[in-house]
Amino acid sequence: MSTARRFSLVTGLLGCFAPFMLAAQETQTDQQAQIERGEYLAKAADCLACHVTEDGEPYAGGVEFKLPFGSLYSPNITPDEETGIGTWSDEDFVNAMQKGVGKGGKHYYPAFPYTSYTLMSREEILAIKAYLFSLEPVHQPNRENDISFPFNQRWGMTFWNWLFLDDERFQPNPERSEEWNRGAYLVQGPGHCGECHTPRNLFQAKDASKELAGTTIQGWRAWNITSDEESGIGAWPDEALASYLSKGHAKGYGLAGGPMAEAVNHSLRYLTDEDIQAIVTYLKDVPPQDSDVTRPPEKTLADEVPTDNPHPLGLKVFADACVSCHRWDGDGRQTPHAALSGLRTVNDPEGLNLVRILIEGGKLHTGNTGNTGDSAASMPSFIEGYSNEEIASVSNFVLSHFGHVEGQLEAETIDERLGE
Repeated sequence: MSTARRFSLVTGLLGCFAPFMLAAQETQTDQQAQIERGEYLAKAADCLACHVTEDGEPYAGGVEFKLPFGSLYSPNITPDEETGIGTWSDEDFVNAMQKGVGKGGKHYYPAFPYTSYTLMSREEILAIKAYLFSLEPVHQPNRENDISFPFNQRWGMTFWNWLFLDDERFQPNPERSEEWNRGAYLVQGPGHCGECHTPRNLFQAKDASKELAGTTIQGWRAWNITSDEESGIGAWPDEALASYLSKGHAKGYGLAGGPMAEAVNHSLRYLTDEDIQAIVTYLKDVPPQDSDVTRPPEKTLADEVPTDNPHPLGLKVFADACVSCHRWDGDGRQTPHAALSGLRTVNDPEGLNLVRILIEGGKLHTGNTGNTGDSAASMPSFIEGYSNEEIASVSNFVLSHFGHVEGQLEAETIDERLGE
């Protein structure tokens, strides 16, 4: 057979297989696109924050949630077939996200925010599954929950779901803009903001009459994020709220700590500028609700040692350990993240977030690319180097000096907070 005829034969055979090769390439491209979309949605849904411990593997679970009736531990959601979700079908995963019922009919507790995820479409949920299944499996057995009777009877969640779960997908409001609807979807659905910022009733369901009005969770105060101008975010400039959401900081308005810092670190900083602005648009339109902690009114302070503060021990601790970063006028030194002026944290008589950050410390990633080179603003823990009396006193100093309230914290208060 001549070279020309052999070439013609090979070309003909390749022509026969070309449609199949093209289809395979298109399928691979579609799968990769689905995985990338799922990665973005998993970040928007803040999945990692609840499924990774401080030194653990991503999505391997083990995070403790302390509730009034005991402790829950998040499960392994890597594709490991023995300890994770590697054997889960599409239906298993969708049912867990939309109905709170996992493989084998296992009911989940509402610490898993399926009451918000239920607003997500099947297509988006399966994109998240595709992303999770693209990750390396992690073999890590799940921790057993420690819940008192009768709350440890999972079948009881059937009745809870009947009362409090609306198994419905998000429906845009035709009278609102596309941006407003996108923000509503992100806040109510994957972002599940109400799960932390809405008080819960006796049955641990969200109190719809106080939507986003603020509450206490895991020992931290989740602030009022309604449009109320005094105790919410209604008076915040749009750019300040956008900065807080995407960077965890808005000078003179807010600095994320605790669970909110985790939400910024693992979720919000990865969102597009358009999605952040959509959230801002929606939140600024949420009906106002008042709450008991407001931003401190403007207070002009000098960058010098105050002479009239009633907490001399606290003043000394602040002078020794805090002033080098925060300054006496609260304007912050070297980094704007150290600014204290205008924060609700320093105007809360209970000092919930103030004490928590002194006890636990914190780290806030300031980049928005997720690269390992991202810079971070850090706050050290003071619990090892200072007595409970000193922590209580410096908290009282901060509240009276930078806020407009008189703190009444004592050493016993710190003991109580350590047990929360």
